[in-house]
Amino acid sequence: MKVYHRLYIAGFLLMGFALSSCKHYLDLQPISSFGPETVFGTVENARMAVLGVYQELAGDQGYGIRISMYFPYDDDTYMGASGDGDGDRRDIARYNLTPGNLQIERPFEQLYAGIERANQCIKYIPQMDLYRNGTPQQQAELRRLYGEALTLRAQFYFQLMLNWGDVPAHWVPSADVQNLFETKTSRDSIYDHILNDLQLAETLVPWRSEISSLGDPNDERITKGAVKGLRARIALFAGGYSLRQDGSMQRRSDYLKYYQIADTECLAIINSGQHSLDPSFQDLWQNQVDAHRIDPYGEIMFQVAMSGGTGATDSKLGYYNGPRVGGKGNSSVYPLPTYFYSFDSLDSRRDVTIAPYWVNADYTIQAQSISTLCDGKFRRDWITNPSFGPTNNAQYFGINWPILRYADVLLMFAEAENEINNGPTPAAINAFLQVRKRAFAGNPSRVGTPPADKQGFFNAIVNERAWEFGGEGIRKYDLIRWNLLGTMLNNTKAALQAMANGQPPYNNLPSKMYYKLNSTTLIWGNSFYQPAPATTPSGYGSVNWVSSSMLTSNSLNKYAEGFTAGKTELFPFPQAIISANPNLVQNPGY
Repeated sequence: MKVYHRLYIAGFLLMGFALSSCKHYLDLQPISSFGPETVFGTVENARMAVLGVYQELAGDQGYGIRISMYFPYDDDTYMGASGDGDGDRRDIARYNLTPGNLQIERPFEQLYAGIERANQCIKYIPQMDLYRNGTPQQQAELRRLYGEALTLRAQFYFQLMLNWGDVPAHWVPSADVQNLFETKTSRDSIYDHILNDLQLAETLVPWRSEISSLGDPNDERITKGAVKGLRARIALFAGGYSLRQDGSMQRRSDYLKYYQIADTECLAIINSGQHSLDPSFQDLWQNQVDAHRIDPYGEIMFQVAMSGGTGATDSKLGYYNGPRVGGKGNSSVYPLPTYFYSFDSLDSRRDVTIAPYWVNADYTIQAQSISTLCDGKFRRDWITNPSFGPTNNAQYFGINWPILRYADVLLMFAEAENEINNGPTPAAINAFLQVRKRAFAGNPSRVGTPPADKQGFFNAIVNERAWEFGGEGIRKYDLIRWNLLGTMLNNTKAALQAMANGQPPYNNLPSKMYYKLNSTTLIWGNSFYQPAPATTPSGYGSVNWVSSSMLTSNSLNKYAEGFTAGKTELFPFPQAIISANPNLVQNPGY
C-alpha cells in the first residue's frame, strides 16, 4: 500500500545486513556488514532501520497469519481451523497446545527479533549527532523514528505477554546483554516499563494531521494517536486479570491506576479531533481495508502494512479466512452459529463480520449453512486495487492487519470511565453510543438505552466489543483480562447444544434457508428467525441451516475442547526455547 510498502521492503533488506540476527532468540551472533556508525549515520539510513523493525510485525510468522488467525481462537464468537489432533494449528484453537507444536516457535522468535531490532534503534538513534545538531526537520524525523521504535518494542512485548505471560525481557541490544540465559521477567515489571516508554514516545511522534510536514500523509507509520491508544490498551491489560505462575488468575491490587491511564489516554485522543469513525461499517472494510486504501477518517490508527507477496512480508488475509472464491482459499476462521444469532437483525455489523457464502468461479454466490459461515471482514471477493480473479492462485493479497481502531478507543474509554467512577458517566455513555449508532445507521430506534448501573454497563461493553471486533484477534484476550474466558466458553458450548436441540431461545429457527441470486447478490427468501416454509419458494434454491446434527458439522463438537482453567489461558514455551535456556521455567500445567 502506498509509498510505505516500498520503504518497508527496503528497510527490511537494509536491516538484514546492518544489525544483529535473531534467527533464534538466544542466537545473538551479529551478521552485520555495516556497523552502527553507518546504519545510524544518516536520517535516511535510520529510517530504513526503523522500517526494518516494522517488518517483524508482518509475514507468516507475524500478523500475516499465525498471530492474527491461529493464536486468538477459540473464543465465544469464532472458532479456529476445524478439527483437532494435528499437533498444529487446529490444536492451538482447541486449547490442546503442547510445547512441541512447531506453529508457536517461529512467531515467538520473530517477536524477539523485532525487540532486538527495536533495541538497536532505541540505543543508537538518540546518540546520532543529527539527533542533537541536525536541522529542525532532521531532528523532528529522528525523534519520530525514536518514538516509533519505542512503540514497536512495546507491541512486541505486549504480544509476547498476551500469549506467554512472564517472559525474558531485555532493553538493550544483544551485544550489551551480560547473561544470554535469562529467567522470566514479571509481566507487571514489563508492563510498567513499556507504559513508561509509550509515555515518552507520545512526545516524540506527530499527530496524524502533522504528518504532511514530515513526509507522506498517507503512509502507515505510527502517529501520536496510535501511541496513546496502544498505551490505553496495554494499561487495561496491565490492570486486568492474567494467569500467574502458581496457576491462579489474578489482577494487581492497584489495578485502578491502570484504568486511569487508559481513561486519560483515550480522552486525549477523543478530544484531539484527529480520529473518527467511518460512518459506514461496511465501507471501512470493503472500500478501505480490502481496497488497499488508507481510510480518510483515521479510524484505523495502527496497522501492520503488508506487501510483496511473500511469507516474510505479506499476509494471507482473504485466503486463510473469508469466503472461498473459485474453490481457492481455506475459510478456516468460523463465526459460531450462536455468534450470528447474538446480533440484532438490523445491526449492520453482522453481515460485514459474517459472510454466509462462497463464490463460484463464475462469480455466482453459493450459500453456506449456519455451521460453515465465513469470517467476513477480509474477503477475496471484496479485494480491489488490484483485484484477484477466481483463477488466480495467489495466497498473498497485500491486505493489512488492523491492530487498533478508533472504535476501540471509544469503548476502552467507556469501560475505564465505568470502572473508575463505579458506574457510567455521561461521557462514557456518549462514547458507547457512538459505536452503536454507527452500527444501527438508518435504524436509530434499535440503538437502545445503555444501562445506568456499573455491572449492567460493563455487561453491555462485553457484548458490544464482541459485535464490533469479531474476527480481529481481540476477543479471547479481552475475555482473559476480564477473567471470563472459561465462563464464556462454557456458556457458548451450552448455547450451541441448545441450538442443536431446538431449545429456547433457538426453538423457532429455520431448518433451511432459501436463496436466489440478483446478479452476484445473495437474496434470502425466508426469515432467519422463523421456521422455514413447508415448500420451496418458486425460483429459490436451498441450503441446510439449523439442524440437530449441527454440532457434528464443521467439528463444532470439538469447539474449545481442551480448555483447562489455570493452564490454557497461556501458551507453553516452545520446547526448543526451553531446551536452549536452562533458566527458563515452563508455564504452569505444561
